[in-house]
Amino acid sequence: MNFRKAGLVVPMFAFALAAAPLAFAQSDNPNPPSASADMNAAGHSSENAVSEAYHGTKRAVKDTAITAKVKTALHEDKDISGADIHVDTVAGVVTLSGSAPSAEMSQRAEELAQQTKGVRSVKNVITIGAQQNSMK
Repeated sequence: MNFRKAGLVVPMFAFALAAAPLAFAQSDNPNPPSASADMNAAGHSSENAVSEAYHGTKRAVKDTAITAKVKTALHEDKDISGADIHVDTVAGVVTLSGSAPSAEMSQRAEELAQQTKGVRSVKNVITIGAQQNSMK
């Protein structure tokens, strides 16, 4: 065998070995999507991920602003003094927790939260009477 023919045989053999799995691969789908359709789907998938990240961040910023407004309203209200009320906001839903000396104070905190711009609803889980030790 001359070296010129051997120089062609080795690369062709290597190519055949590499291409064999692709040639014999089978799909359960009788009409598999084209490569361009796969690329298009991948593009839409990444666009969706970016959009979800953007909207999630935007929602978190709005929730932080709502929490700050509710905390400010509670702090500035003279009837709420002495209450250990914590505020958490998720998707515009404010959760009030902690403790208050009376049911009236708890109700007042709920009213103040409900009146805050951007609040969709309020969950009041404030404990009446008992003081809670919390790190919030």
